Amino acid sequence: MSSMASHLTLARDYASAPLHTTFVRGALREDHMRARCRNGKTRREPLLRRITVLSRPREPHRGMVRCGWLSLPCALGRAGVTHVKREGDGATPAGRYPLEGLIVRRDRLPGPASVVRARPMRPTDAWEEAPTSGRYNRLVHRHAAASGDRLWRDDRLYDIVGVLGWNRRQRASWRGSAIFLHLCRPDLGPTAGCIALEPRDLKLLLARCGRRPVFAVAAGPRKVRQARSPKSAVPTRT
Repeated sequence: MSSMASHLTLARDYASAPLHTTFVRGALREDHMRARCRNGKTRREPLLRRITVLSRPREPHRGMVRCGWLSLPCALGRAGVTHVKREGDGATPAGRYPLEGLIVRRDRLPGPASVVRARPMRPTDAWEEAPTSGRYNRLVHRHAAASGDRLWRDDRLYDIVGVLGWNRRQRASWRGSAIFLHLCRPDLGPTAGCIALEPRDLKLLLARCGRRPVFAVAAGPRKVRQARSPKSAVPTRT
């Protein structure tokens, strides 16, 4: 078995196995992404810190997530990728921002297998999206009737929520909030600005990345149309 095949097999085992956090934090550091060299010795593959996200030219609400040898399809904002992010524009912001941590529905799944810092989701967890609020783009706790992006949902989109560090340290009003890494819809439909992946792909990605990976998001290269050469003039007889 080649080293790349062994990498993929091991990553899929971690992604699909019902592992608990206490086991993962210990075992994942020891066995994560080992590759056997030709001379029989075992070397440990380092966890990756950089993740690249590129949108598709013809489908800007879809893209590809690349992390090492992984290349995974993802859903992006309905307006594609933008360099001028505004609250409610439905676009995924371009730039570099870290994955600060995970919020997980422990009542639905015990994982994921990852070294990224994680905490259990509570029924009162919500995200402040009002630009005029002093808690803008922060995790808040509200009752069921309160407004805001509630994380405790009936569907499975927020079973795993990765908090991306967009507009987090130096928060600016109307610059965008609640930019998450989460599970996608069955048809890989567009998001409101987040990055969404299939459940298995998201677990693979979290198993491969390091403790605080950085997402580099950009619009994919557009197909340049070549200018048509003018038709050569037909010489006329004199």
